Amino acid sequence: MSTAAKIEYLKSIHKRYHASRKKEKKIILTEFCQNCGYNRKYAIQLLNSSLDEKTVDNLSLRGRRRIYDDAMLETVLTDIWTATNLPCSKRLKYLIPLWLPYYDKHPVSDDIKQKLLTISASTIDRIMAPSRTKYCKKGLATTKPGAIIKKHIPVKTNQWDETQPGFLEADTVAHCGTSVAGMFVFTVNNVDIASQWTAQRAVWGKGETGVLEALRDVESQLPFPIKGQRFRVSKLASGKTFPTAQTTGSIHPFKTLS
Repeated sequence: MSTAAKIEYLKSIHKRYHASRKKEKKIILTEFCQNCGYNRKYAIQLLNSSLDEKTVDNLSLRGRRRIYDDAMLETVLTDIWTATNLPCSKRLKYLIPLWLPYYDKHPVSDDIKQKLLTISASTIDRIMAPSRTKYCKKGLATTKPGAIIKKHIPVKTNQWDETQPGFLEADTVAHCGTSVAGMFVFTVNNVDIASQWTAQRAVWGKGETGVLEALRDVESQLPFPIKGQRFRVSKLASGKTFPTAQTTGSIHPFKTLS
């Protein structure tokens, strides 16, 4: 039974209910609860209240009032979300205070700003649900899985003391825009696990010689000796492969697999 039908039914029995005796009221009340699915206490409350308050419009406003229902709030959220490359709601929540002061795409009222600063991650998920299928992340991954190669590489584990400086993670970042066709610049990125010291070198393409020279240059500039270095599997322009491996001591020419 719809809400409108329940209201009409209530109006039809309201006068008869109040004009009846106690025994007849019990029968009317039982029928009302069975037809509408109401609890007896709630049904009594409805029958004893004024009919002027019972309209479809009034009953449609039941429940907690929605706070984050402004269209501008969704617009600003979407703009910041796309500008920051589609982070999850928990990350977006902490990015909003950093980006909102510089947002100038649309005029934003103080009320909307306050709501954006206090919004929860779950509410962001609810508001952004229709927009998530319309966008995709920017950037392309140029590193391919190397499960087959790893089987041919002996790996010695548990020899790193990552609380001491000198143990590095290395990988390349492709500055290719929206296409990996042709030649473009790569950044050879090195991060020391203990100190978070980073060192980057730019190379043209992913040639074996250029990458090795960049790694050696990084080694010469570090304020601490390299004790170990881990590399990701990367396909070189020459068709050879730098295998994922852990090395100790200074950087040496990589052995390539045929």
